Amino acid sequence: MGLFSKKKEETKSCCCGGGCTPETMAQAEAAKAASGVKVLGSGCAKCIALETAAREALAELGMDTAVDHVTDFTQIAAYGVMTTPALVVDGKVVSYGKVLKKEEAKALIQRVRG
Repeated sequence: MGLFSKKKEETKSCCCGGGCTPETMAQAEAAKAASGVKVLGSGCAKCIALETAAREALAELGMDTAVDHVTDFTQIAAYGVMTTPALVVDGKVVSYGKVLKKEEAKALIQRVRG
């Protein structure tokens, strides 16, 4: 009856699979609080297309804001995003899971920064 007496191994429940530390989570939360425009994603073609659309939208709006591309999954998970690419404006996730066209990105940026 040794099979029933084995103790179950405890696993950490974390959105990143348990590979995060308090230091990395603190860094992710600090980065999340920073203002600006960010594209969250692995760096695939869809993420790059969203970044391009966001840059073009900012240029049309006359905003001289840098667009950061976040590829660290700990930081992406800190935003609560599970589907990339995602667009973040001033700490708010405004879109995730799809590639926005320039006009869509422009409208979302205007709504947040209005």
